Amino acid sequence: MTTSSVGRLRARPAEAFLHNPALGPLGALVVAIIVFSLTTSTFLSVDNLSLVVQQSLVVATLALGQTLIVLTSGIDLANAAIMVLGTMLFARLVTEGSSPVLALIVGFVVCALLGGVSGGLVTWLNLPPFIVTLGMLTVVLAAGRLYSQGNSWPVTDPVLNVLGEGGYLFGQIKVTHGMTLAVVMFVLVWYALTQTSWGKHVYALGNDPEAARLTGIHVGRTRFSVYLIAGVIYAFAAWQALGRIPNADPNAFQTGNLDSITAVVIGGTSLFGGRGSVLGTVVGALIVAVLRSGLTQAGIDSLYQDVATGVLVIAAVAFDQLARRRSR
Repeated sequence: MTTSSVGRLRARPAEAFLHNPALGPLGALVVAIIVFSLTTSTFLSVDNLSLVVQQSLVVATLALGQTLIVLTSGIDLANAAIMVLGTMLFARLVTEGSSPVLALIVGFVVCALLGGVSGGLVTWLNLPPFIVTLGMLTVVLAAGRLYSQGNSWPVTDPVLNVLGEGGYLFGQIKVTHGMTLAVVMFVLVWYALTQTSWGKHVYALGNDPEAARLTGIHVGRTRFSVYLIAGVIYAFAAWQALGRIPNADPNAFQTGNLDSITAVVIGGTSLFGGRGSVLGTVVGALIVAVLRSGLTQAGIDSLYQDVATGVLVIAAVAFDQLARRRSR
């Protein structure tokens, strides 16, 4: 076997690693689980692993909507604020006597409209997504505080709390309705991105908008639809949040937007668009939850947890840059 042949054989695993955006994060997740299982006595317990998954649900759902937007080379800094406004709409309307179904419908419509407004400004006024969603973040935060008048609402309605309920798989593993809903949403979005023409258009738009337009793709309509769908997903995240913590608080999830971006980036989705996967986002959200749970059980200060998460984000972006250079 020649030296060049050996070189090609060695390069194949590296090439596969670089071109599969979910492979690296998946390996990191496995390593983190092994490390914390060996260094703590409670991490690998069934109850703790179930809790880790439950704790990742809201951020994972926000990250699902964020993934769609990032795939088009955009970003949404307002997603957590939209979600929090959704929780307040749900809770306050029910508290004031509305039916929970009507409250859910109103909350979903408002979240979708807010996502659509961002998408419209980005699409038809050609404004930078960062600036648009930064402005939307400020507007929605202010609107939420005005609407709440500084109050929070405990949520006792079973319809609003239903996603926190559930049963036990094999009699030991707690599975909530929120987990089931999350699986359904991720599968549906995965199918839409990988098996439909709309999904191909999303990736094409992220790779090169002008090339996508020249091939006949309706770039504006595709970009707008992504923001609109993301708004609906944020409403599901709001429902998930009330299942986790039955209290609608205008000051909740203040770092939710950054956590969702972290999950997306760590999961291998390129901030430059056109590259990434739903599976990677799931893994990214789990990595964040596993790190925080494991480091907490190991007695590590929360500030060091933030340092570890930041290092992972930088490493993920560096890996993405390397992958893009190797693919050229």
